[in-house]
Amino acid sequence: MRARRLAAHWLIPVEGAPIERAALLIASDGRVEALGSDSSVPRPPNVVAEDFGEAAILPGLINTHTHLELTGFNNQVQERNFAAWIRRLRELKTPRIREEYLNAARAGLQNCYAAGVTTIADTGDSGVVAEALAERDGSGIVYQEVFGPHPSQVRESLTDLRQKVDVLRRFESPRVRIGVSPHAPYTVSGPLFQAVADWARSEQIPIAVHIAESSAETELLATASGDFAEAWHRRGIPDPESLGTTPVAWLAKHGVLSERTLCIHAVRVDRADIELLNGSGSAVAHCPLSNRAHGHGDAPLSTLLEAGLRVGLGTDSEVSVGTLDLLADARAAAALASLSGEEAIDLCTLGGARALGLESEIGSLRVGKWADCTVIVLSNQGEKDSPAERVLRSSPADVVMTCIGGKAVYRNR
Repeated sequence: MRARRLAAHWLIPVEGAPIERAALLIASDGRVEALGSDSSVPRPPNVVAEDFGEAAILPGLINTHTHLELTGFNNQVQERNFAAWIRRLRELKTPRIREEYLNAARAGLQNCYAAGVTTIADTGDSGVVAEALAERDGSGIVYQEVFGPHPSQVRESLTDLRQKVDVLRRFESPRVRIGVSPHAPYTVSGPLFQAVADWARSEQIPIAVHIAESSAETELLATASGDFAEAWHRRGIPDPESLGTTPVAWLAKHGVLSERTLCIHAVRVDRADIELLNGSGSAVAHCPLSNRAHGHGDAPLSTLLEAGLRVGLGTDSEVSVGTLDLLADARAAAALASLSGEEAIDLCTLGGARALGLESEIGSLRVGKWADCTVIVLSNQGEKDSPAERVLRSSPADVVMTCIGGKAVYRNR
């Protein structure tokens, strides 16, 4: 890759105050070499140089929860009941062949780049997102899903998971990691949760799990009632053992919570749950727009942040919300927790990096880190507002370039 120099009215490094009339110098190895005022950043000869004018350069956004293999199913699942919504989605997924999944993942990844996102944490069953990332020299964690609500399925499900992970490892690189995702308490038995957690721990593999998302999930574990429990009863699946626990306590009981665990949604959590999450070092992928779209309510974001939990933002799938615009989720999070523009931008950059355990490499613009960045044109509205506030009001239409390791993966001018 050739070295590159970018300049703009504003540079938001996240770790540090915004820099006016700034520049970013990217070395040929894809790392940040220098940043600061335009006059102070070197101008080496034969380096590609661009000035974006009234725009902001900031770290690439980090989407901590996607399902890119589901791209293209927009507006095809209309059910309001969550259990029925999941059943309908399964019906749509069944006839889709691998090549169609791969093309969906490629399209979804490009949509992320067009929204300024440079790193994704994706959960899926097909494994195609790892291939799509490898094709683009992308950045992210791909969590291979595993299912098995009946305790008798443990050996079969774990064997299948290990085989799939072995296949996906050919796509691993310094920037692409493979993880596992025991999907959720309503699709994974307690013994399978324990088995997957034990194996992941022995392999030092990251885990992602949908947890504390809906009332039906809470009812299943509390009293073996509700929509998911009824579905289990129709299929002859025994009730969860040791009823009366919250979903987060259920994970703790089966050894799932750790510093390598990403808890997706965490809407229905109480203070005891938050203490369990915090004590284990687990992180949270907060998806405010998806939570609302499914009628699950709002997660206690302020309390999660005040407790010191690592929290990042996720869009969930296009099936849930119709878009992969992470800044829209940042605006929703800001409104929910009364965050400033700077705090909201931190949540979808360095906060996301911390949630994924990648903060030493990405999430801010700092010398030596990967030069993952996005350039966003700033509107003339609210010129006296902070550059972070102005970025927060933007949309994918305002993204003019996205770079991963200094390489442009998206351009809009």
